Amino acid sequence: MVLSVEVVLSRSRKALAMAVGAAALAAPLTFTGPASATTAEYTVTPLKFTVQAGGRSCTVDADLYRPAGVDRRHTAPAVLTTNGFGGSKSDGGTDATAKAFAARGYVALAYSGLGFGKSGCLISLDDPRIDGRAASRLVDFLAGSVAADDGTRADYVTSDGRGDPRVGMIGGSYGGAVQMAAASVDHRIDALVPMITWNDLSYALDPNNAGQRKGVSSDTAGVFKYQWSNGFYLIGESQPILNPGSLDPSRINSLPCLHFTTPACDTMRLLNSGSYPASGTKAMQEYARSVSPVTYLKHVKAPTLLVQGQTDSLFNLNEATATYKTLKAQGTETKMIWQSAGHSGGQVPGELNFAQGNLETSYTGQRILAWFDRYLQHRHGTDTGPAFAYYRSYQSGYGEARTVPAPSQKLYLSGDGKLVDNRRKVERGSRTYTNLLTPTSHSEFSLAGSLGLPDPKPFDTPGTYLGWSTAPLTEAVDVVGSPKATLKVVSPVAARAQRSGDGADKLVLFAKVYDVAPDGTKTLVNRLVAPVRVPDVNKAFTVNLPGIVHRYEAGHRLEFVIAASDDAYVGNRGIKPVTVVSAPGSKGTLELPVVSGSLPE
Repeated sequence: MVLSVEVVLSRSRKALAMAVGAAALAAPLTFTGPASATTAEYTVTPLKFTVQAGGRSCTVDADLYRPAGVDRRHTAPAVLTTNGFGGSKSDGGTDATAKAFAARGYVALAYSGLGFGKSGCLISLDDPRIDGRAASRLVDFLAGSVAADDGTRADYVTSDGRGDPRVGMIGGSYGGAVQMAAASVDHRIDALVPMITWNDLSYALDPNNAGQRKGVSSDTAGVFKYQWSNGFYLIGESQPILNPGSLDPSRINSLPCLHFTTPACDTMRLLNSGSYPASGTKAMQEYARSVSPVTYLKHVKAPTLLVQGQTDSLFNLNEATATYKTLKAQGTETKMIWQSAGHSGGQVPGELNFAQGNLETSYTGQRILAWFDRYLQHRHGTDTGPAFAYYRSYQSGYGEARTVPAPSQKLYLSGDGKLVDNRRKVERGSRTYTNLLTPTSHSEFSLAGSLGLPDPKPFDTPGTYLGWSTAPLTEAVDVVGSPKATLKVVSPVAARAQRSGDGADKLVLFAKVYDVAPDGTKTLVNRLVAPVRVPDVNKAFTVNLPGIVHRYEAGHRLEFVIAASDDAYVGNRGIKPVTVVSAPGSKGTLELPVVSGSLPE
């Protein structure tokens, strides 16, 4: 295969075996199961729409849910929803979402996203110019302005003016980003609830947690997240097999990329090549960002309730935070919830789950209902909750804050391997690690959480990482937000290699923070790591680690680690030894967003 998928995935035969079973991965990316409402409360009408999107004529497959008693004289607001990647209008999640809102009196329109289920056209990664425009045509239908292909019209949706239906959108993952894409091109959309989705696809697939100039976006090529990326690539390519007749005849000679738009194919080809030439990398980043909220959020005016999962190595909390801060800064009404569940699992009892019909009783469900009450029902006195809320496994209920906490307590990296609270306590010292040609650290098997499979505990091989630890904590310390590290490393081999002009020759490392129990047991919170391709190994750099919500109990220690590799990512090209020199005036620090408790002196 031109994309060398077999070669890249040979790093983990288990990863390839799971990725080939791509259809099984679709369900965890959406809500699961049926809603609690009975079908007697509404009618369901299958519909087809022909839309023009991206220069192609596409058929959109949809189901219209009409509550009993809703007609031209008794109108109701509408909710538009679509599937996660690999799903369709009929999967447990999309279907359940539509049923749940139809049972609560909303007109609901569930549709299969372009390239999925029985909807036509290629997969275009929620491109606002394609997927966003297609969603806008469905808003036209809800406005009563156009009919479905069979002549059906929806003339019973509450209107805010001629051709302007009162409509909100909700969905997760792929069905989350499309909401912002649609709202950026159609300001008639009145409310959004994007769940567990991305801010910058170039970061999600090829993250660099250093050199981030805007939100999560870095100009330096990242570290290829090959397990997640190739899993989704295979899901997309399997669609013509899973849904016979969906293959676009014009793509028959486009092996090995049949079902994605050409720029998406080019992106996967470059990532799997293991190379980052300057011009090709820039083009890849520009394309990935063009289909990402980071580029078009400035056009999103609809009130937005962001819901992101803490247990998520695909789209971590930093992505939602970047979207939240951008929307807030431009004056778009927005609030954010960090629930437990994400793409990597983490569902907890009582958390929003349409299979359990707990929209009214779960915290997130209540917040969503209030959001739609306020912006779709126009119940202006509705309390939509705090600006920021986060699930706490260590304490009952959700924590609340006006904004996401920033790093507030600083520790220094000492030459003796300690984390100390004062620069004067830093011991002079020099320590070295080196990478091998195969991965020597493990954080996760990326598909395990989605597929419910066992996964070995995280580990690092001695000699291939460096760690710095605090003294045992004298009290519990609660961390909420993204830790930040500043590092200066020495690597003459990497310094010579980075002059080659190929970004792949830059030094790669992985930063993370462990919770170490008194018996030495280590916990890597939600198995999250910060991949880094060092922008310039001759200069200090800052690493923004993935956001967490975690209590480090009294008697435990925090250990900050930089490792040479991680088997969920493509790592260094060649052997590149790394030395960290510590002295009272050195750059090495770790900053933590502590909201309760204090780090040891």
